[in-house]
Amino acid sequence: MDVYVLYSIFLFLALLGALPIYFVKLKLFRREPLFLKQRLGRGLPLRTSSRAFLWIHAVSVGEVLSFQSLAKKVRAEHPDWEIGFSTLTNPGQRMAREKLAGIDHIFFIPFDFPWLARRVFRALRPRLLVLVESEFWPGLLREARRHSCPVLLINGRISDRSFKRFRRFKRWTSPLFENVNLFLVQTSLDKERLEQIGVPAAKVEVSGNLKCEVDLAVIGKEDVRRLKNELGIPSSKKMIVAGSIHKGEEELLIKAYGAAREKRDDLLLVLAPRHPERFGEIERFLGSSRLIVRRKTLLRPGQTWDILVLDTIGELTRFYALSDVAFIGGSLVPWGGQNLLEPAFYGKPVFFGPHMENFAALAKEFVKAGAAQIIAEPRDLEEMFLLRDPEALAEMGERAKQTLRSLEGATEKSLSAIEFFMGHAEK
Repeated sequence: MDVYVLYSIFLFLALLGALPIYFVKLKLFRREPLFLKQRLGRGLPLRTSSRAFLWIHAVSVGEVLSFQSLAKKVRAEHPDWEIGFSTLTNPGQRMAREKLAGIDHIFFIPFDFPWLARRVFRALRPRLLVLVESEFWPGLLREARRHSCPVLLINGRISDRSFKRFRRFKRWTSPLFENVNLFLVQTSLDKERLEQIGVPAAKVEVSGNLKCEVDLAVIGKEDVRRLKNELGIPSSKKMIVAGSIHKGEEELLIKAYGAAREKRDDLLLVLAPRHPERFGEIERFLGSSRLIVRRKTLLRPGQTWDILVLDTIGELTRFYALSDVAFIGGSLVPWGGQNLLEPAFYGKPVFFGPHMENFAALAKEFVKAGAAQIIAEPRDLEEMFLLRDPEALAEMGERAKQTLRSLEGATEKSLSAIEFFMGHAEK
């Protein structure tokens, strides 16, 4: 039986089992739509002109954010192109609509069945399909080749888990990678891994990490004072922001923070859960604490707090700018870590646990430069909260900012590749 037929059968069975769960989770609990119409290839963008169409696809929030600077550059350099941007998840869709100004069409990518992918290509007639990071959908890539649409991977990365899986099933994954014309990857390790699983070296280039092209709002000293006043943060207090934390980390953070508060009472902690559905769970967990706990959405002027649960979407970056120290979540538990570049942009000292596999190269670079520190054991976590050496922390934050600047350049390389394929693709 054809491998694509087998893939479609497995995908159908997986969706059959997953859709009821997602229906309950999204529709009933979060009150969010499933957007099934677009996921079934209906209600796609209507082409309004004969302009060259560039289609970019990313999965979720992280990939959308990494594409921000490049999106601005593409729009500025090529106002004559029609640009479509697709995502897989609801949060990714919301973030794309919020952050990607200048994009002509933002939509959900349909389920990866051949007939649905075919419908998209016929509707959009893209001159180039750009994939962000690691989106290797068999049906999508196969239809791209059938429609003579070149495929470019930007900001590519091959995680440890993906590498093991691709190498184990090399016989089936090698034909999949043949449908990609060029791989622009983050590190030399990503390049080596792709070559080991059968991708020709000539098709892989190291371009750096797009996430290093951080383009955030500048928040000056007056802005910091104003924002802190709005949040009830006295100038005498020191604030630690624990961003994008995952299940199991809040217990470790609270324990270390509580121990530090017994030694100095000028500390404040902001806990920002990675997933919105955990806001209430964390608040209930903190209910037995002797410390004053508030939710950001319920905070009233004049109220004091010891722990603030950031129960909003899109504000974490601003809190990093206000912080004295930033802790990166998803790293104390075996999740793989989260983005460490936003606090680095604001010159904040960065701390994270031992599990930074998703950002391994960046984490290594920052630690090597003295711009970040690894929390190896609970005692290290308490030391982070104690802020014993302000001068060393300030220097660490400055190194974080300089390290980030030294890693820039991926945007220009990615833009050049896009321009090449858009100019040479069959019209």
